[in-house]
Amino acid sequence: MSRVADSSAFNGDFATAVNQLLNFPETIDKFMFPSRAHETNNENKGAASIPVDILDSPKEYIFFLDLPGLSKSDIQVTVEDENTLVIRSNGKRKREDGEEEGCKYLRLERRAPQKLSRKFRLPENANVGAISAKCENGVLTVVVEKLPPPPKPKTVEVSIS
Repeated sequence: MSRVADSSAFNGDFATAVNQLLNFPETIDKFMFPSRAHETNNENKGAASIPVDILDSPKEYIFFLDLPGLSKSDIQVTVEDENTLVIRSNGKRKREDGEEEGCKYLRLERRAPQKLSRKFRLPENANVGAISAKCENGVLTVVVEKLPPPPKPKTVEVSIS
């Protein structure tokens, strides 16, 4: 079967298929498959995507992003539309100049970073008022605290007279 035939044989929603195949919990599914509105945003055209690991702990969500060569002043972490975590970088990295006149690079293999942008739709239990971020050794760590679970409704027994 050709690749074209293989791709046309799959008619379902990609996110649903992967979710069912890998049996992701709903919150992980929201992180992995952001809304289509975010994917087609013209603002991010040409911007490289930042690789990320997301840890769901009992009290918080922790995002780990590799941003080698960038300092904390080069990175922006914001929340847009009340529940969208946005991480951006202007992509500028300073190259080390030779200390003496007449110095030049013989080889440049490390590409200067492009503009980086990544958006994550946060789950309903994310406390957007309690987000912290730190950048150490080229790794950005963003911690989003979870809201406490809503209290369980009480059942009150009423006697009938």
